[in-house]
Amino acid sequence: MSTGLLFPGQGSQHAGMGRALADRFPIARRTFEEADDLLGFPLSRIAWEGPAERLVRTENAQPALFVHSLAVHRIMAERIGPVAAAAGHSLGELSAHAAAGTFSFADGLRAVRRRGELMAAAGRSAPGSMAALLGIGEAGVEALCADARSRGMTLVAANLNARGQVVVSGGRAAIQWVLEAARERGARRAVPLAVSAAFHSPLMAPAAAGFGAFLDEIELHPPAFPVVSNVTADQTGNDPAAIRRLLVRQLTAPVRWIECVARMRRLGVRRFAELGPGSVLAGLNRRNARGVPAVAIGTPEAIEREGER
Repeated sequence: MSTGLLFPGQGSQHAGMGRALADRFPIARRTFEEADDLLGFPLSRIAWEGPAERLVRTENAQPALFVHSLAVHRIMAERIGPVAAAAGHSLGELSAHAAAGTFSFADGLRAVRRRGELMAAAGRSAPGSMAALLGIGEAGVEALCADARSRGMTLVAANLNARGQVVVSGGRAAIQWVLEAARERGARRAVPLAVSAAFHSPLMAPAAAGFGAFLDEIELHPPAFPVVSNVTADQTGNDPAAIRRLLVRQLTAPVRWIECVARMRRLGVRRFAELGPGSVLAGLNRRNARGVPAVAIGTPEAIEREGER
């Protein structure tokens, strides 16, 4: 059965992530040790011990998620069967490319660390945040964003996660405004997110410029299996220059996750596997890919269950 690999993004991290994997699987332990050596600081200790306020920092959360996901992929690579396609949510797209061999683990790790640093710096220079709007359609969200812009505020749809679940991103004033305005216009809930910046919005433009310069120094190869881009909701193709451009555009463009999952199904995916901590993406598939099996593989117990299939 052809599998689609899903890689989670920021928000799925938690203190303790990956420790049980490293205790149970030598290849996972070596993956975390390799990351510590490459970065020159104990990322594994931050992931395994926290504190949470240190792990949640963008520059730490992104490499921690990348390493956890790639550790799981290294464990599962020969067990999971044929891969029809892969996609990752925001940061997870870089994990997907690393799994596909688009770039090396070392280059990918340095890239996600730099990406996190640049995004954190952009957030400090142009403070912003994000909010999840539940129970309101994309047209309603776009109307809210247009209204905010008419009031001189930056607000955009950032994550199109599932039908009736859209995350908006923008300046702090815009997020405060939309939390009230969305409820007045029929949203079931409007929830502020615990993030440090307005990701996937124009406020990330400085980070995108810096990240593009960094990616120019990394060698890229055609992916071993199709990787679906957040920006286009289509295959990235095999041209390294085009892949670089998409990864840069991703910082300021919306994550078109509903369409990404639909595209993976058209590429022949008959089963989804989320590789990383948590089960956010497998959970979203209850709406995005009804009737298609989806499993979360991020713990020794889940890996053992997968081996029994």
